[in-house]
Amino acid sequence: MKSIKSLIVLSIIIFCFSCKETDKSESKNTIQKIEKKETEPKKVNKKVSKDPDSITNATAVDFLIAYGKQHKENKVRVKTRYGNMTVQLYDDVALHRANFIFLTQVGYFNHTCFHRVVADFIVQGGNSERPQALELRNKYENYTIPPEFKSHRKHNYGAIAAAREWENNPLKKSNPFEFYFIQDKKGAHHLNGEHTVFGEIIDGFDVLDMLAHVKTGRDEWPLEDVYMEIEVVK
Repeated sequence: MKSIKSLIVLSIIIFCFSCKETDKSESKNTIQKIEKKETEPKKVNKKVSKDPDSITNATAVDFLIAYGKQHKENKVRVKTRYGNMTVQLYDDVALHRANFIFLTQVGYFNHTCFHRVVADFIVQGGNSERPQALELRNKYENYTIPPEFKSHRKHNYGAIAAAREWENNPLKKSNPFEFYFIQDKKGAHHLNGEHTVFGEIIDGFDVLDMLAHVKTGRDEWPLEDVYMEIEVVK
């Protein structure tokens, strides 16, 4: 198992499922946020509307609104060794769209992998043991994103949504770094209203299905790391 300590932050009982083994059922009820060890942050050069070092819970909304106005991009390509997925980000989930574009532009996701895989449920990414990821996480660890729940943005097959803490988080604020794709073709609608859905796959569903069936350990981390690169599609 990786040296990272896993923190299970969500345990929801799904009444609509039966005939599942207990351990698998528990796994499919959980969206997990992984905590990382602290390292000394290093300066990273970026072009943004204001100093990104100032991002805190108090300034995050204003920063993301300003960044979103300057960066209208709403489509990204997720590249893996299994192939690529094209993701459409929703303009009406503005803060999460801006945040995902921001972290893509500063190169954060290029140092991360898909660190949790549960077939017929989710493929979760946005974390790794690489020092560059740790540096950026530590640099921006003081902000979260307010939820942007939309009744028409649901946890359908191929949806992308934000992970979040469940303890001491009554407002359901999103973790800015970690995200997951829904791989269950029936969707995971018990998560609607619990996690913010901010986009969907529009090409590369076969890649999502391949990712969902990689071999994992008992901790659901792939036995062989599946790193990603994410780029903005012009």
